[in-house]
Amino acid sequence: MAITLKDVAERAGVSRSAVSRTFTQGASVSEKTRKRVLKAADELGYSPNALASSLTTGRTKMIGLVSNNFHNPIFLTVFDKFTRGLQEKDLRPLLVNLTSETDPEASVQKLRQYSVDGVIVASSTLPPSFARAFRDAGMPVVHTFGRHSSAPGVHVVGIDNVECGAMAADALIARGHKRVAFLGGPELATSTQDRISGFLRRLEEHPEIDVSYSFADAYSFDAGRAEMSRLIASGEPLAEAYFCGDDVLSIGVLSAIQSAGLRVPDDIGLIGLNDMEMAGWANINLTTIRQPIQQIITASIELVTQILEQPDRFPEARLFPCQVVERGTLRPVP
Repeated sequence: MAITLKDVAERAGVSRSAVSRTFTQGASVSEKTRKRVLKAADELGYSPNALASSLTTGRTKMIGLVSNNFHNPIFLTVFDKFTRGLQEKDLRPLLVNLTSETDPEASVQKLRQYSVDGVIVASSTLPPSFARAFRDAGMPVVHTFGRHSSAPGVHVVGIDNVECGAMAADALIARGHKRVAFLGGPELATSTQDRISGFLRRLEEHPEIDVSYSFADAYSFDAGRAEMSRLIASGEPLAEAYFCGDDVLSIGVLSAIQSAGLRVPDDIGLIGLNDMEMAGWANINLTTIRQPIQQIITASIELVTQILEQPDRFPEARLFPCQVVERGTLRPVP
């Protein structure tokens, strides 16, 4: 039979409430009693029941981890780092898949049913309205990889996607390309909108460069390959170099280019964004813009733990700088 709190109390010679306080963070209990309880618990092999504890504290320690981009390999890294980071803080992640969701209400209701203490929306494609829906339902929320704003409605941690678009443009300008293009993810995704905005705005300063753009259906290998295959089959002149709005798109584009008998970077150059592990593989060797994933996730977890204690904390945006990682899909700068 399972060891109970009563068993520990009898072994330690203390009341059941003393055992409960020992395993309740912040509760008052003498050091002498704490040691006796922990010794008895260790001898009996007792572990406190998390659900029972939540009835006492009013906290479940559950954090809803919400996303919609499970087909992108970068999110394997994201979820690994998030789940480990939350568990290190004695918090329990509850994963929610919002793929194809357009209305946040069902997810709000689901997380209410589980009485989560807070929510992390980990997505660069979900609109800000999703994070605001959790906020409006009274749930502390952080939007990781969310859209940067000088006056955010919820806490946002991520990068300046407009600046990343400008960085990609600078990389292509420095190489002397005269025909460049943006090949982005879903057109309605805020990350796509911001990346193309920064890209086109910087290139407006160089009217001698011909610029075009198109969009893939998703941030995925198949979508990137399909869009590049369509461009090749159209017979229209291809760009000399493409800024692909995501690494996995870039790898799909690379595959389509190679299948068409063209060479990268000799015939067409590519630059991606994220610097996921696969981008550095020798057979891919993708020049890309590195997004500091670990710092973003660490800051997100730090922020969600702070707002659990201060739910009325004024929303803030924490941005992290990115950098170009030079590999082999763009020709060297002259």
